[in-house]
Amino acid sequence: MNDCFAPEALEALRRDMLRFASLQLRDDAAAEDAVQEALAAALDGKRKFEGRAALKTWVFAILRNKIVDAIRQRSRSVNVSSLSAEEEAMDETFDSLFKPNAHWNPGKGPKAWGDPEAALGQEQFWAVFEACLKYLPANTARVFMMREFLEFDTDEVCAELKISSSNCHVILHRARNGLRRCLEQNWFAAGASSC
Repeated sequence: MNDCFAPEALEALRRDMLRFASLQLRDDAAAEDAVQEALAAALDGKRKFEGRAALKTWVFAILRNKIVDAIRQRSRSVNVSSLSAEEEAMDETFDSLFKPNAHWNPGKGPKAWGDPEAALGQEQFWAVFEACLKYLPANTARVFMMREFLEFDTDEVCAELKISSSNCHVILHRARNGLRRCLEQNWFAAGASSC
C-alpha cells in the first residue's frame, strides 16, 4: 500500500487530477490549489486508506469535494449560456436525427450497445469516455461533469453558472448526445472494444 503513495505514482495521479480540476474550475490557480489540498488531505489520511478502492478513486473523491467547495465559495460567475459555433453545429446535427414528430429518423437511432454492464467494467472504456468528454465543447463538458460527476442538483448548476433551467437541460442533452455518438463510433462499434 505504501507504493501507492510513492512520489512518482502521486505525480502521475496529480496530472489527471489537475486536468479534471481545470475543466471544472476554469482557473488554473484554483485548480492547482484544489489538487494540492486534495493530495495533502490524502497524504494526511493515508492511514485511513484501506485499499478497498483504487487509490485514484479514493483521491478523486477527495478532489471532488474540494472542487465542490471551491465552486460553492467563489463569487464570480461564468456565462455558459452564450452558444459557441461548435455548440450551434451540434444542434443542427441533432436536429437531423429526428422527424418533425420527435421520433428517430430511420437509421439514425442509437445502435445496440451489446452488454453495457460488461463494457463499464473495462478500464479501456473509461479511457475512451474521457477522450470523448475532452471533445465536447468546454462549457458543455463542464455542465455535464458538474451534474453527473460532482452530483450538483440542476438548481445548483444553474445558480453557479447563471443559466436557466431550460438552458441547463439543453446543454446536458447536447453533452449526452455528443458522448453517445462518440462512444458509438469509438467504443461500441464492431470490434472497437477489442484493443
